[in-house]
Amino acid sequence: MEKQLKVGEGFKVICFVLIAFGLFTVLTGFFTGDHVRTWANLLLNNYYFMSVTIGATFWLAMQAITQSGWSAAYVRIPQAMSNYLIVSFILWGFMFFGLHDLYHWTHHDAVMHDPILLHKEPYLNIPFFTIRYVLFFALWIFLTQRIKKLSLEEDKIGGLTNFNKIEFTSKVYIFVLAITFSLFSIDWLMSLDPHWYSTIYAVKKFVMAFYHGIVMITVIAIILYKLGYLPLLTKTHLSDFARYIFALSIIWGYMWLSQYILIWYANIPEETVYYVPRIMEDYKTYFYLELIVNWAFPFIFLMWNRVAKNPTALLFVAVILMGGQWIELYMSIMPETADTHNITYIEVGTFLGYFALFAMVVAWSLARIPLVAKNHPYLVESLDHH
Repeated sequence: MEKQLKVGEGFKVICFVLIAFGLFTVLTGFFTGDHVRTWANLLLNNYYFMSVTIGATFWLAMQAITQSGWSAAYVRIPQAMSNYLIVSFILWGFMFFGLHDLYHWTHHDAVMHDPILLHKEPYLNIPFFTIRYVLFFALWIFLTQRIKKLSLEEDKIGGLTNFNKIEFTSKVYIFVLAITFSLFSIDWLMSLDPHWYSTIYAVKKFVMAFYHGIVMITVIAIILYKLGYLPLLTKTHLSDFARYIFALSIIWGYMWLSQYILIWYANIPEETVYYVPRIMEDYKTYFYLELIVNWAFPFIFLMWNRVAKNPTALLFVAVILMGGQWIELYMSIMPETADTHNITYIEVGTFLGYFALFAMVVAWSLARIPLVAKNHPYLVESLDHH
């Protein structure tokens, strides 16, 4: 019988301290006049933790649709993570106070004197932008909460009724997610430069969310195992998580290279304007670091089977990849918003505050549900997976 997770007082204290530190950092950033960089960091961290949650719930839906057996013992982790979408919706709401600082298309005078912005104005306008934000989150929260609710009911009554409902809801969810998350990424990230666009941008962000969502599930699973809450985690399970990470690192690298090489080869000014500050100016170190951390590092290390099956080694790789996602989002946002590329106290404090809040929400959620879906039809297969 699995132990019920108990959130320790020490953990709560650390989280509250880091959240307070993050809040202090944000307020300091506003009061010292560096408000654009502060808003940019809020955008980065809002998207970071929202996207890993979306990626984790996408993985959850894929397990249901494919009727995967090995992962049945770990579905509660992304189900707990899904509660963060409710918190994220509130946090994103505060971003509307910073739209004018981040998005050129929100300035009416600029739109009226720019043919490109005027052409995009029917889509890029604040009322429609707000409607999309509310609609997207409403769909995500409703569908993920329904999956979790059905799973908890399955714990009580067993059978296949709720299992089949979960599979159907998951099919709806991935269809909805393919459209809404793509548009969300275009709205909040690509429109930072409304004169530039890439047809692969939304796909790349979707892959990033899926990739790092599994990274976060792996981190949580290994931490729970080390704390004695998931003794069922075997080397075979770790290897399966590692395979997911390995495969998605290659897909992410392919997307990264596809976007860059096509723009580099075409050499059209309207497209290369995105890469000029990133590869020819102050950000070039981060440009190469993004590729090394998110592709080369896991590609090299996870080919080694000893790393893939060792919980400490795999945890190390996953934590590095958590930093890799931060670098990618930093490169997506900061060249369009910040005057300098320096990592300041604002970057550090804001991330720590958001990370503590995310950790607290997930831990609180896990503590209120059984860690293992005990009546999952494939639970025995998962436990005997060798």
